[in-house]
Amino acid sequence: MLRDTTPRTTSGGLSRATLTRRFTSTIGEPPLCYLRRRRMELAARRLRESDDPLTAIAKRIGYTSEFAFSRAFSRTFGIPPSHYRTASRQDRRHNQESNSPTHD
Repeated sequence: MLRDTTPRTTSGGLSRATLTRRFTSTIGEPPLCYLRRRRMELAARRLRESDDPLTAIAKRIGYTSEFAFSRAFSRTFGIPPSHYRTASRQDRRHNQESNSPTHD
């Protein structure tokens, strides 16, 4: 059986390894870590700012299942997405109450 030993290149002509090294030195983290972090940041924002169901948020950021999204989110933030949403809303309410002017 013959193995394909042709170096893999990106559409820009760079090898994957070279692209990964350049990306990491420029951005400060490997491409897949960056993508995972950005997805979770987007999901966290959607959880704070919308009433979208978890399934919709999962699909919007590229997960095919709510379960996979929930596990990834929990690994990133230390709590499930539903708890994150509840806690962020409680924090927002508390901040709104403490910033509202009092009338004596």
